[in-house]
Amino acid sequence: MNSASSRSRTLKAVGALSLAAATALLMTGCGQSSDSASSAATSEAAKVVPQKQTTSPSATAQLTEDQQERKTVLDATKVTFDDAATTATGEVAGSKLVELDLEGVDDDDNQSPSPTATGSPTGSPSPTGSPSPTGTGSPSASPGADGPVWVAEVAEKDGTIHTVRINAVDGKVIEARVDADQDADDKKQTAEWLAQATQTPQQAAKVATEKKKGTVTSVSLDDNDGKGVIWQVDVVGSDWKKTTFDVDAKNDTIVREETDED
Repeated sequence: MNSASSRSRTLKAVGALSLAAATALLMTGCGQSSDSASSAATSEAAKVVPQKQTTSPSATAQLTEDQQERKTVLDATKVTFDDAATTATGEVAGSKLVELDLEGVDDDDNQSPSPTATGSPTGSPSPTGSPSPTGTGSPSASPGADGPVWVAEVAEKDGTIHTVRINAVDGKVIEARVDADQDADDKKQTAEWLAQATQTPQQAAKVATEKKKGTVTSVSLDDNDGKGVIWQVDVVGSDWKKTTFDVDAKNDTIVREETDED
């Protein structure tokens, strides 16, 4: 009886050990299977999801020399085109604006030398057909000691042009004088162009800035290759690129648009 009981206990113990061993083996197999599945899933995900970049692109693009020049001048300018235009025409009774430019912005476009030391901001020939007395052939890289300057040309009814220089920070008139280089033909042409321009330079500037958001830096009256007169408007956008619009001075239609990529 004791021998039988002993064998029975031995068999039960062996059975328990076998069951435990089988359970452990099963659990190990499941763990390996789970790990393998997890590794496989991770591997597949890595093929689909790109690795996160460790470097990021520059926040702002590199500015060209011209773009940096525009930024420097405009950052220092406090007086708007509209305010400068009002000041200029108010300086000469009964006058109309012919040209208004922010000095130091794209001053090297189509310039002719003259006796004065400052650069003319005009980007197109003067409607008088003669060199602007404020012009030089070299651009200004930054505002002068007194800050940026608006340079205006306003004409009397007979076409006599006056140059008015306005501080673009405080709006005060720096200088106002009659242009000495005009002759009778120059005055006649200016008067004729102004008579044809039924739309104001302010209206032309509004048309241009509705097409491209930005700051007006130049407006000038010019001939449209014998097809009437235009207001040529320069607008500098938030990218510091300049776009020039030719706006028909009779109906405010944009007849040409060109962006300077520099």
